[in-house]
Amino acid sequence: MQCYFGLKKNKGANSKSPQKVLKKKKNSRRKALLKNAKPKEDSCHTLQTLISSNKKNSTKGGKTPGNGKGLPAQQLKESKNYSKHLGPPLDSVLKSVGNIQNSRERAKALFEWIISPVKPDDFFKCIWEKKPALIKRHNTKYYNGFFSTSEFDRILREENVQFGVNLDVTSYTDGVRETHNPPGRALPMVVWDYYKNGCSLRLLNPQSFSYTVWNVLSVLQELFGSMVGANTYLTPPGTQGFAPHYDDIEAFVVQLEGKKHWRVYNPRNSSEILPQFSSVNFNDGNIGEPVLETILEAGDLLYFPRGFIHQGVCLPDAHSLHITVSSFQRNSWVDLLDKLVPAALRIAAEDDVEFRRGLPLDYLDYMGVQNAESLDPRRANFIEKVRVLMRKLAEYAPVDAAVDQKAKAFLHDCLPPVLTPAEKDHSVYGAPARWENGDVKDSIIQVEKDTRIRFLRGGIARLGSEGDACFLYYSTDNSRVYHREEPKSIEVDAEHVDAIEYLLYCYPQYVTVESLPCEDLDTKLAVANMLFEKGLLITKELLTPKNAEENE
Repeated sequence: MQCYFGLKKNKGANSKSPQKVLKKKKNSRRKALLKNAKPKEDSCHTLQTLISSNKKNSTKGGKTPGNGKGLPAQQLKESKNYSKHLGPPLDSVLKSVGNIQNSRERAKALFEWIISPVKPDDFFKCIWEKKPALIKRHNTKYYNGFFSTSEFDRILREENVQFGVNLDVTSYTDGVRETHNPPGRALPMVVWDYYKNGCSLRLLNPQSFSYTVWNVLSVLQELFGSMVGANTYLTPPGTQGFAPHYDDIEAFVVQLEGKKHWRVYNPRNSSEILPQFSSVNFNDGNIGEPVLETILEAGDLLYFPRGFIHQGVCLPDAHSLHITVSSFQRNSWVDLLDKLVPAALRIAAEDDVEFRRGLPLDYLDYMGVQNAESLDPRRANFIEKVRVLMRKLAEYAPVDAAVDQKAKAFLHDCLPPVLTPAEKDHSVYGAPARWENGDVKDSIIQVEKDTRIRFLRGGIARLGSEGDACFLYYSTDNSRVYHREEPKSIEVDAEHVDAIEYLLYCYPQYVTVESLPCEDLDTKLAVANMLFEKGLLITKELLTPKNAEENE
């Protein structure tokens, strides 16, 4: 088992912006940011035993086919003394983590298996958003059960997979990236013919078709507090499907079948460190030298932060199937401020006359780019006034309201949870109501004052406000297809707010209905039954159906 975190310096990258400006300045921060982007092998003491340098574990060789030019085949060389990293199969891991009562701890345990032997706390402290990481397991069966070519074939045959919506057919030859999507349904005969002719197949939303992928992603989203998505990539031997590029997500490349030659490059300049948007396609001449290069085999994992350029080419002797698990798209401070600053400005404009005062009559005479080199003293006064107002603006920033807007968007992005057998049995989803022998049976199940309840999962619901009204936003009724459904919410009566807030804060502990902070027992029962019937609560004990006579 080998892990690699030490990276080489990126040489030959273009660090100049193509834009022309009227005023030229030295940007000292750019070099500082680039310097900080280069990881230091001794930056995290807890990972010292896992670090291995590329120089020690690499060798230069011949050419690797795939882009028509003959890519350099420098690669990480396996140690003769490597140890095979064993681990439980995914199906037993999912069953095991399903027994963890706290869904946030459940997500952490699943993530720990995915990146094992690296510990999640060490990963987020030393690697996350900082540098690529490679885990070589020498165990081709480690990720068995996650996804496979046979599952891909089943999806093509049984599901309504549409070109351009669910499936992309791509190629990258002689430096040219092409997409070959015809209109309509992606039928197996057509898809496999593209594959046989050297095209890569990208399944854009496998969670919509694969139960296991859905289960894994729905658990992980509670760890990241951000939507977790996935694409699968099936590449024929000796081909490359995509040009070098960087993404706007944190990427975990999980190799499932075969192997692929990967190269990862540093961000080219400071503006491409942790970018908000994905890049255009690059060519080998404007990305410098790779800082990490490896042959990723089944059972291995490669992580790289957003902004790190990457490309993968399939070796001539085997196909490659990998799934890229991704998160943290548009989930940075700037994305929060994008919601916060306009709201703060609206509040300041309403409450503070200083923001509403008129601009100087002659400000156009000395401000603006054409006057940037002017020594007019009025410029300094104008700029200082702006700075004063900007500092004052922070006092009006509705931080909690902006966070709630981010949370609302996250819940809309979320996959619905995959229920464990116990969660189903102890919630409305497992209620035995049915039609039998010409009548409805076991249709009445209600919580009582001594029923112990809690939210189904820690991250499925959140209280928020819209004007004077309070809403409970939730994700349990979402579709597996991204944003197919409108955001889900319940308007909450004022007398129920404290009880819901109490349940949210008590999670994962069970509390009795009688303990809810409401004025009377009827209100406590009303809020508990409402949440239970919406599928948001589970009970500690199984509830027994009542007949109609008992309910009267």
